Amino acid sequence: MYQQHFGLSEFPFGLSPDTGYFFRYPDHQEALNVLLVALRLGEGFIKVTGEVGTGKTLICRKLLNTLSAEGMVTAYLPNPCLPATALRHALADELGIQFARNIGQHRVLKLINERLIQLRSEGRRVVVLLDEAQALPEESLEAIRLLTNLETEKSKLLQVVLFGQPELNRQLEQPSVRQVKQRITFSYHLRPMSREGTAGYLRHRLKVAGCHQEALFSPGAVNALYRGSRGIPRLINILAHKSLLAAYGEGVKGVVRMHVRRAIADTEDTNGRHFSLRTFWYGLAGLSASTAAGAGVYMLIGVVG
Repeated sequence: MYQQHFGLSEFPFGLSPDTGYFFRYPDHQEALNVLLVALRLGEGFIKVTGEVGTGKTLICRKLLNTLSAEGMVTAYLPNPCLPATALRHALADELGIQFARNIGQHRVLKLINERLIQLRSEGRRVVVLLDEAQALPEESLEAIRLLTNLETEKSKLLQVVLFGQPELNRQLEQPSVRQVKQRITFSYHLRPMSREGTAGYLRHRLKVAGCHQEALFSPGAVNALYRGSRGIPRLINILAHKSLLAAYGEGVKGVVRMHVRRAIADTEDTNGRHFSLRTFWYGLAGLSASTAAGAGVYMLIGVVG
């Protein structure tokens, strides 16, 4: 693969939300700051929204690490598309509660309440983080609201952070869940990166991956990548990875506009032509058959998949 060719210690543009690559882009850092301040103030409901690929899950993971370092108890629910009963069970599991699966919901709620009171008596706050919250069924959203009713005379026993796509905002406009919307005291909307932010993002990830080359992506390549990705981090990663593959296929040490254009032509949901594997694979024609096959497997499984 291209790691050795470009002097990299690892692949810099994977899609896994690796907090070691967290880029302090002003929008993302501000979102993280808002979350930390709100949680330290003891607010019950907090919401972060953003389009697909704008970095919500990475911020969620960064928040998890920060809260754990501060001694808070966190419950991470990455798959909220669960009925209310399953959601309560998942929360109980996250809180380390042992219980028989056939007990009634009233008993489960009592066990959760007792655990929350125990943790608060130890001076520890509990924060529930729900990723992809736009997929929450209405009954589950109401179940979460009822859990936030658990409180002492001075503070909430449970705080909730919702991470979701803009559809979450439309869901909260429904009259049936207006009580949830009224309880959201802090919210933040993530926007795509600017052209300058995209350039900084590329430099940051390459540096973390061990790159010592000052301008691995030419200014023209950065401009094309920004236009193609619309400043969306996930698309930036996909296009940057494919662009590096294209440059590697030619045996050159830098990425230029042509390489990015090939990557755009090969990638759906970009500001370019329709998906065309032939266009991209033509750029890898210089690779040996075995190397090209390996690159394709990584591209199709590790990035696109």
